[in-house]
Amino acid sequence: MIVTLRGVGLTAGGVALLATGFRFGYPELAVLGATAVIAQLHALVHAALRPRLSVTRSVEPDRVSRGEGSTVTLTVRNTGRFGAATLVAHDRCGRAGQPGATVPVPLLRLRPGTDTDVSYPVPTDRRGVVDVGPLQVTRRDPLGLVSVSRSHGDTARIWVYPKSHLIQAVPAGISRSLDGRLDRVPHGAITFDTLREYVIGDELRHVHWRTSAKVGELMVREHLDTSLPQLVVLLDDRAGSWADRDAAGSASFESACEAAASIVAAATREDLPVTLHLVSGPAAGGGRIRGAARGLLDLLAEAEPAPGGDELLVTATSRLRQHRPGDTLIYLTGTAGLADLALVSGLKGPFPAVAVGVLGPRLAAEPQPAGVLLLRAEDGEDFAAVWDGVARW
Repeated sequence: MIVTLRGVGLTAGGVALLATGFRFGYPELAVLGATAVIAQLHALVHAALRPRLSVTRSVEPDRVSRGEGSTVTLTVRNTGRFGAATLVAHDRCGRAGQPGATVPVPLLRLRPGTDTDVSYPVPTDRRGVVDVGPLQVTRRDPLGLVSVSRSHGDTARIWVYPKSHLIQAVPAGISRSLDGRLDRVPHGAITFDTLREYVIGDELRHVHWRTSAKVGELMVREHLDTSLPQLVVLLDDRAGSWADRDAAGSASFESACEAAASIVAAATREDLPVTLHLVSGPAAGGGRIRGAARGLLDLLAEAEPAPGGDELLVTATSRLRQHRPGDTLIYLTGTAGLADLALVSGLKGPFPAVAVGVLGPRLAAEPQPAGVLLLRAEDGEDFAAVWDGVARW
């Protein structure tokens, strides 16, 4: 409960008039002062009599691509027994972590035991995460002396994914033979990977009888498809890598997010394993289930340029060199990140195929990385065209 400046002034003036009237014998001043104090007390009682509301929120859908529609529907019910509620509430709707705009929700003569539905569209013109709720109900007395704000209902979150562009081609797989050669093949090849204990449901033809006789229990062979491409996308989310970054964001970084989303969509469509790593640390993916793409796109929606320098990229490349979650690495950065490409080029050993995607306006003189495939594009749509134009990975 907040007493407004008008209420503070009225109360102070009323007390002063009341004291002056009694002290110097002016009944008119005492009446005016008493009236002011009574008005303030009435405002406090009016604000304390709050309406009892029940708010249910639904969002459909809660994950959309940039520019697609998403709608929030509020079901507000008056759970009180007496009096109809007439007020204007405000629902918060803005990007996560930032003070967002509010949407007015009019509630006109909501009778006890009845409810009303109010819907409004969510702004999806920018990639990111949009938080909605809770519903803020502000109640004021007729004179504007006291203001009371209360929250009703829960909150919800909408992920706005970057727009993806159609990519037709995917890299060929890497087949590793026992003599150390690396052969590129377009189709899968099953090879022996390891031995493990037998569990109910395993096929008996996979039992390795010689090892089972030695250890005294059934051991089965596990096989691995080594030739299907395993894509690893490394997105440079360092703020210093995007030369056009300002208070409103970076158009080049948004293009890089679109390029990453396009790769994820192509891999998901071909049922290929793909992982997404941010230079700042977070990672997602690794599965071949279509539903796993949701985690990667969620990470793309949440990604924002973060402060940090070369040490972040050194840590990220060291982590990839140690764990090597795939065989085809695609590094996405901006024009300001061209100076650090030597760190990524050093992954050419652990990763048989390394591609560097540079997003943003072209510069007069740009360094050419050695030993890696350069995908130079100005925006996400241009990146998809350059990607499909690659003859050999």
